[in-house]
Amino acid sequence: MYSPLFRRILTLALIAAVLMIVDRSTTWFQPVRVIFDYLERPLYWVTNIPASIKEWGEVHLVTRDQLIEENRRLQQERLIYRGRLQRMSELASENLRLLQLLNASELLVDRILVTQVIGVSPTPQRHTVTIDRGSEDGAYVGQPLLDSEGLMGQLVRVFDHHSVALLITDASHALPVKVLRNGVRSIAEGIADYNLLSLRYVSPTADIKLGDQLLSSGLGGRFPAGYPVGRVSSIEKEPGSVFMNVQVDPFALLDRSTHLLLVFTSDSNAASEAE
Repeated sequence: MYSPLFRRILTLALIAAVLMIVDRSTTWFQPVRVIFDYLERPLYWVTNIPASIKEWGEVHLVTRDQLIEENRRLQQERLIYRGRLQRMSELASENLRLLQLLNASELLVDRILVTQVIGVSPTPQRHTVTIDRGSEDGAYVGQPLLDSEGLMGQLVRVFDHHSVALLITDASHALPVKVLRNGVRSIAEGIADYNLLSLRYVSPTADIKLGDQLLSSGLGGRFPAGYPVGRVSSIEKEPGSVFMNVQVDPFALLDRSTHLLLVFTSDSNAASEAE
């Protein structure tokens, strides 16, 4: 009536059903299950080899171009984060003096653009650099420029695809600053030395000490307030002069930095929207 193949299938199905019922209702097959589990582990390991090799290759086997691109991205992220963290010292000082920090919201940076130095002035007396960002990128005359350590300068000429920045150490540049420790204000002037600034008109009674950190004060509306400028390195009282000779070591690596940041302030964004 039934074929031999059908009878075999039916017999195997009945045996399987009986084994399933016995396994569910008793613990007779528990030792067998443990043995099969140990036997299956090498099989799982072998079948997982291709996936493991693929995962290892994705982590370790990358091209040179991928490494260069990843390194460039990490450098830009580091530069941006360090630029944003430069204000931490000022905010901590403001908190210690219990000032109202709500007024500082208008000084926050809305946007930062990474740029690169593509040229420097051939004249030692003229401290300017050329960067690879221009009006097509939103750059504008007077825009602040900084590196990962502090303020570098400001844009003085803007073209379509590049701009020229005047550094804070140029002899024609002056920058309003304040002492982080007590808020004393002064003017930092360039003296055509990449490693030195000079404070203008400092009275002998001014509370300025060696090692004081100077920040941009924000006066004049050109530079945002709170960015590191330099550290007082020398104070001399010249005989017969009503002012002291105060020298400052700039924080920015003005003659070495190649990757810089263009700062877009809230005021500049508001002005561009108004236009």
